[in-house]
Amino acid sequence: MTNADRNTLVLVGQLIAGEEKAFEQVMETYYKKLLIYAYSFTNDYPQAQDIVQNVFLRLWERRQNINIRESFQGLLYKSVYNEYIDDYRRKKSSIIINEAYKLALNYAVEDTNYQLVEDKIALIKKEVEHLPPRCKQIFLLSKQDGLTNSEIATYLDISIKTVEYQIAQAYSVIRTKTEVKIKKLAMILFSYIKLK
Repeated sequence: MTNADRNTLVLVGQLIAGEEKAFEQVMETYYKKLLIYAYSFTNDYPQAQDIVQNVFLRLWERRQNINIRESFQGLLYKSVYNEYIDDYRRKKSSIIINEAYKLALNYAVEDTNYQLVEDKIALIKKEVEHLPPRCKQIFLLSKQDGLTNSEIATYLDISIKTVEYQIAQAYSVIRTKTEVKIKKLAMILFSYIKLK
């Protein structure tokens, strides 16, 4: 075992024990290397920063469960790769959700029954108002104010994952609640038209 390996083992031991100086030293030693590695996947500097920050955040939160089979550096690189894959999957599902939302809006806009369109929009607004406060705040910052997930995370001092999760939850709740009500509304309107 080399001196560098011994030093790394001591540093990891201190990190597991919860010593903040050890954590700072790990960040100083590996941050730039991991950022370059993350950037090689993303070609997006802010996204690469988010990935590396999430890796370090998780490293600190789960420090007592650190298990080094090969090397500590290898563990960090693998964590960056896994975070990139998770981020990619989240973004892919977020794109699907956004596309579904756009399709629903297009359907509402193309609807020739203007009263039904207005009722649909009113229902969506009503359901947004009934979202849990934090979820509503994040959803409105994204959809009303046009902030990016990264900007929202910085503004509210939360992780990007939390922002993505809350937006996905908002879409899910709005879609589920309005779907049933819109179907009922359409049935009432169609019944009314037939009766006329």
